[in-house]
Amino acid sequence: MAENEEKKEEIEETVESLDNTTLQEKQIELDDLNDRYKRIMAEFENYKKRSQKEKENLYNSVLGDIIIGMLPIMDNLDGAVSAECKDEKYKQGVELVQKQFKDFLQKHKVEEIKTEGETFDPSLHEAISMVQNPDKESQEIVQEYRKGYKLGDKVIRHSMVVVNQ
Repeated sequence: MAENEEKKEEIEETVESLDNTTLQEKQIELDDLNDRYKRIMAEFENYKKRSQKEKENLYNSVLGDIIIGMLPIMDNLDGAVSAECKDEKYKQGVELVQKQFKDFLQKHKVEEIKTEGETFDPSLHEAISMVQNPDKESQEIVQEYRKGYKLGDKVIRHSMVVVNQ
């Protein structure tokens, strides 16, 4: 009987040892799967952010291309408003169209680039001429020939300016 008791204890120890080994293996497997899950979720979040940014960039690029094509119309409206006109109702109509166009640009976050009185910045302005005026600062913009515009932080058309030396 003692021999049976010893075998029984030996078998129980072996079963307990196998249970602990299996449990440890399962815990390692669970930790590995949990780690893989977290990595995949992080990759998916990064993918979503990258896709959203690419979508926004594409939208702004297309919008910028469309607006660039429409800016000469705005230039002509500005010229028409500043021209003398005897027909006051006609002039008011042109001013209304100009206002609607400016509202459209503002709605789409398109801003005019400030020029006169500002310091020349080659990332915003294109110098087409230089003058010497002792009353003005060096590199100060003294005249604007064509308005420039920005879409957000991106310049879609540089301002054409005259700069003081």
